[in-house]
Amino acid sequence: MDWINRYIDEPLLSGAARTLRVWHVYTAQHPERLEPVWNLAALSFLAITSRYNLSGQPLVLSLAALFMLALPSIWKLASSARVGRGGYDARRYKSLRARAINKREAEWSLRMTVLFASAGLPFVTRIDDPIGSAFMAGACIWFVLTAPVKFYLEAAEPPAPDEGDRAQQGILQFG
Repeated sequence: MDWINRYIDEPLLSGAARTLRVWHVYTAQHPERLEPVWNLAALSFLAITSRYNLSGQPLVLSLAALFMLALPSIWKLASSARVGRGGYDARRYKSLRARAINKREAEWSLRMTVLFASAGLPFVTRIDDPIGSAFMAGACIWFVLTAPVKFYLEAAEPPAPDEGDRAQQGILQFG
């Protein structure tokens, strides 16, 4: 257990925290917006791939499925845009940090299960039907690209709210 925690879980958590910090600093966006943006990027990749590999009714069905998978992320981004840019302050940071600590401690086994399932899932899915195989491959790619990212971004340490404030980066502060 200690080996898995030290060499797999902790590096992935620190990488997720670093990614959240970089996202917040360079885009000045709320850290919770990274996960839906990543999900939409993965779904866009799958839509482009399905456009080149499928045609006719399977293409329409796969694009409809990808659109339905994109709806929660679109909804999350739209609802966070209504809150506004000033939504990430010290109070929100403390709330996110407490939730991340809770998820880090309580959901360790769930993170490991998702991580190992995403590592092994592409190897156990074999279907003889070419269209079914394409759908299963797309589902595996979507799961591998989004599920571990979601769990690790939720459990990672969020960045401090002033790290993404571009107005204060060039100002000298004393005291």
